[in-house]
Amino acid sequence: MGETRVDLLRLLEDLRDAYPGSVEETILTELVANALDSGATRVDLWADSAAGSLTAVDNGKGMSRQSLVRFHDLAVTGKRRGTSIGFAGVGVKLGLLISDEVVTETLTPRRKNALATSWRLKSRTRAPWRWIEPPGILEASGTAVRLYLSNSLSPLLEPGFLESGVLTHFEPLFDEAFDAILEPYHPEGVRFRVNGRPLARFAPQPDRVPVIVKVGRQRKPSGVGFLTRDPDRGHAEGGVAVSTLGKVIRRGWDWLGMPPGGRPDVSGLVEVPPLAEALTLNKGDFIRNGKRGAVYLAYRKAIQEAVRTQLEDWGVPDSRSDPTPGRTRSLERDLRSVLADLSDDYPLLSTLVDRISGGQRRLPLGDGPSLRGVATGSGTPEGSPNGENGEASAVPDPSEGEARGDQAAGAGEPVREPGREGSPPSLSGTPLPGGRKRKGPARFGLRIRLESRAGDPSLGRLVESTVWVNDAHPAYRRAVASRSEGYHVALSVALALAQLTVEPADVSSFVARFLARWGEAGKGR
Repeated sequence: MGETRVDLLRLLEDLRDAYPGSVEETILTELVANALDSGATRVDLWADSAAGSLTAVDNGKGMSRQSLVRFHDLAVTGKRRGTSIGFAGVGVKLGLLISDEVVTETLTPRRKNALATSWRLKSRTRAPWRWIEPPGILEASGTAVRLYLSNSLSPLLEPGFLESGVLTHFEPLFDEAFDAILEPYHPEGVRFRVNGRPLARFAPQPDRVPVIVKVGRQRKPSGVGFLTRDPDRGHAEGGVAVSTLGKVIRRGWDWLGMPPGGRPDVSGLVEVPPLAEALTLNKGDFIRNGKRGAVYLAYRKAIQEAVRTQLEDWGVPDSRSDPTPGRTRSLERDLRSVLADLSDDYPLLSTLVDRISGGQRRLPLGDGPSLRGVATGSGTPEGSPNGENGEASAVPDPSEGEARGDQAAGAGEPVREPGREGSPPSLSGTPLPGGRKRKGPARFGLRIRLESRAGDPSLGRLVESTVWVNDAHPAYRRAVASRSEGYHVALSVALALAQLTVEPADVSSFVARFLARWGEAGKGR
C-alpha cells in the first residue's frame, strides 16, 4: 500500500480554489486534457446515475507500473511544459474531494495485463491507495478513471453537463477549421462519446471571417481562428476565445484588452498551439511576465490587431473614448521613444513598441520560441510592398481598453487569409484588406493612467500595456507639489517595466538607463 503524507485535504482544497470554474467542471476538463496528452484519439465518458459513478476512458498510451505508482503523488509529472495541457493528473486528485473512491485502470501496448488501483481520501492527512484486480473497463491500451461520487445529485452524473463541458472547453477539436493547425498534436483527430453517443462536429459556417496568425516571415501559420457576427452562435461570455492544443483558455473581451462596447454580436475563436508554453498551473490563464510571458504578449498583440482590423471592416465602432489626461500625453510620447530605443538591449520591451513608419523594427524576444521580427499583418499578401524595401508595416502594441485585473500586451503576425499564402479573404460587400489604406495607425503602445491605491507602497503597476501610477502615494503628492510630477511618473514606469524586463539583480541598472534615455528624449522641450 502506498500513502501520500501531507495535509492533503488543505492542499486539495487550495488546488481546487486555484481553478476558475466549479470543481466538477475542473475535474471534467482535466480528465479530458490528460487523455489528450496521452495521445488518445477516442475519449468516452459514462455517467451512471444508478451506480453514482463517472467513468472516463481513453485509448492513449497508458501508464507503466512505475508511472501509476507516481500517479498517486501530488505535483509529480513526466510532462514537459509547452507540450501538454493537463497537469499531473489533477482531475483525479481533485476527484478525491467529491468521491468515496477513485478507481484507475491502465494498460500499455507492451503489457498483456492491465493494472488497477483504488484510491480514497480517508482523513485530512491520509489518502491510501492499493492495488486491485482490474475491473475490466479497458478493452485495449489506454487509461480508465472511475469516480464513485459522494453526491448522488452531482452534475457529473448528467450527460448534458458532460456534453456541454467538452464542447465548450475543447471547441477547436470539433471544428474542421482547426484541423490543420492541430494535426501535429492530434494527427488522427479526437472522437468523443458521452454514454455511447458520439458528439458531432460543428457544421461549417459560411459567414465566418478567417484569422491567421503568423510570426515573422514564416509561411506556416502559428495560429488560426475566425470571427463572426452571428448573434446566435456566441457563448454567454461573448467576445473572442483563445485556445491552445485544443483547449479553450480564456473567453470574452477583457483578456484581449478590448471592451465589448458596440460589438455585442461579435464572437470568435483563435487557436495558437505555441501558447501552451505560457500556460499557468491551472491552465485557466497565461503567464504575463518573463520570457514565457513575452510569448503570450507577442501573440496577444497579433490577435488584438487582427480583431480590430476586422471590426473596422465591419464598421463596428470602438465606443471607448481615450481617457488619457492631457498632462500625461507628452510623457507617453517620450516614453514610447525610450521603449523603442531600449528594446534592442531589452527584447521584452518589444511588446510595448508602437508602429514605426516605413517599415518594421526587428525585435528578438529572448530565447524560447523564436519571435524575431514579430509583425502583425494587415491583410497585405506576403511580398506586397507596404513600406520601405517592400516590408510589411509593423503593428503597435495593443492595449486599448484593457481590464485592470490583467497584465501586459503582446505581438505576433495575423494575416487574415482563407488558407492560401498571399490570398486575402473574399467577403461579399467587404473591401479586400490589402486594397485600401487604413484610416490611420491604431495606437496600441504604452499608456499611462492614474489610480488611487491608498496604503499601497508601490509607485505603479503594469496592467496589460498600461502603467497605472498610484496618485495616492505620498511620493506622488510630493512630486505634484514640487512640480516634478513628470520625473515621478517616469520613475514609476521604469520600476513597473523592470519587473517584466530584467531579473531582480538588474533592476537598478535598467532604471538608470531608462531614466537617462527619458531625460535625453525631453531635451529641447
